[in-house]
Amino acid sequence: MQERLQKIIARAGVASRRAGEEMILAGRVRVNGTIVTELGAKADLFEDKIEVDGVRLVAESPRYILLHKPRNVVSTLDDPEGRPTVADLLRDVGGRVYPVGRLDFATSGVLLITNDGEFANALLHPRGGVPKTYVLKVHGNMGDEDVIKWATGVQLDDGVTLPADVRIIRHEDDKTWLEVTLREGRNQQIRRMGEATGFPVMRLARMSFAGISSESLRPGEWRPLSVDELLDIRKHFGVPKKVRMASMAGPIEKPGRHGHDRTSRSERHTASTTRLERMGGGGSPTQRGAPRAPRAIPHAERGGAPAERGASRPDSRAARPDARATRSENRTPFVDSRGPRTDTRAPRPDTRAPRTDTRAPRTEGRGPRTDTRGPRTDSRAPRPDTRTSRPDARAARPDARAARPDTRAARPERPEANPRSRRADGPAPTRARPAARPDEAPARPRRAGPAKPRRS
Repeated sequence: MQERLQKIIARAGVASRRAGEEMILAGRVRVNGTIVTELGAKADLFEDKIEVDGVRLVAESPRYILLHKPRNVVSTLDDPEGRPTVADLLRDVGGRVYPVGRLDFATSGVLLITNDGEFANALLHPRGGVPKTYVLKVHGNMGDEDVIKWATGVQLDDGVTLPADVRIIRHEDDKTWLEVTLREGRNQQIRRMGEATGFPVMRLARMSFAGISSESLRPGEWRPLSVDELLDIRKHFGVPKKVRMASMAGPIEKPGRHGHDRTSRSERHTASTTRLERMGGGGSPTQRGAPRAPRAIPHAERGGAPAERGASRPDSRAARPDARATRSENRTPFVDSRGPRTDTRAPRPDTRAPRTDTRAPRTEGRGPRTDTRGPRTDSRAPRPDTRTSRPDARAARPDARAARPDTRAARPERPEANPRSRRADGPAPTRARPAARPDEAPARPRRAGPAKPRRS
């Protein structure tokens, strides 16, 4: 969704809307690489690249923090004089946040911290009328006329102040403790009102802002606002638009301080006033005509010491009456006007005769069974073993191998050498040709030539 650049800058926590307008006119803002100097220019933080002094703006989850600002601390992120600032107390937040409004250097109390510019502007705008409650000690004894003058309005250099709620807590010698609720935010307004009326302020503490109290925090501690507190602020002042549970890591040293104080505003103011009375010490009793200061209830009236209250606290559920039992006791009993119901039907008689067993009782005629066969004897003669008288046929069988003559001895001896075989030690012997017969032609002489190899 497109929005004006100064609104995007304020929501990102860089500066307020008016300071964002000055940045745009000075040419310090770029949108998608182009310098924008028009105040009516719009952009989308999620789709466009918006840069302020070369640093791109990134959408962050909103943070809403309650800080108990101690005295002698500047309520700014930087101080040129080197004094301690609230930024030194918020180093563990994990993001850029800034205070909603300011408190004086010597003033302590509630200070809201956020990175939501719309949330801060809505609570600081004069038309919002956000209540801010202070407890202060002034020098001098204030009477009813002085209280009325503070309540109706005091003439200052910049005009008459708006009506305020003023109440005297107590007097201490020549000093007066007051509770003042303002609905405007002028610079050092309460101190200037005291100087204008002749009652200079000696000590000042803001006890609540927009209904949020710092009763559960010590000076210098902080915690995230609970969902109930954010919903209460949105109900009365319209911001924040979306309530989310921001995850904050270790904001408070003491455990059990993250929860929301569910007491009413008047109870929180009374407790805060009582705490300031203890800080200021005891004084003279309240003068005639002034409201009586709230009385601190001792431990005995509240049920003992805190450790004893947890042990001896009765169970309220046991004393609670049972609503169901009460309703049953107060209920009118039901009366049936028809009277008791009687059954006029005669009982049906049972015409069935009783069943009798006509069977005669069974008697056992058989006597005890006796075995007349006598003892059993084996009349068979023992079978002789004929296996021992069987002759061994293998012993009577003649050995055919012994009766077989050896014919190998009658075989003639093989000549030692075959005249046709080749010898290893020389050529084979030649066979002599027989003599020629007389009628036979002479043998043809052989042609001399190379001898042919003999086939083996």
